[in-house]
Amino acid sequence: MKKIWIGRVISALPVLILLFSASMKLTKNADYIKNMINAGVPETLVPTLLILQLLSTILYVIPKTAYIGAVLITGYMGGAIFTHLRIGEPVVLQTLLPIFAWLGLYLRDERLTKLMPIN
Repeated sequence: MKKIWIGRVISALPVLILLFSASMKLTKNADYIKNMINAGVPETLVPTLLILQLLSTILYVIPKTAYIGAVLITGYMGGAIFTHLRIGEPVVLQTLLPIFAWLGLYLRDERLTKLMPIN
């Protein structure tokens, strides 16, 4: 039971970060949008990225679709990693976010623990 709660707490980290990022896109925060444009992301893509980000986050928090959500988060963050590497920025957060998503899922869902036992 303790492992499940630790998994939920770890899972909350990427969810909160993704929701914060989504809120910046939704409110069209000027600094956030400026940084995206400077990274080479056209402003016209912001609504699409917002939908992808929210969809993957929502799927991740629903137990029956958490695996699909984790895969989508991993793919989404892969794009973020590429974008930041391309302009020479660090990718620590973009790398840790999917790791925490999968670690949290591993700890809170016994199906994944049984599929990939770590001894």
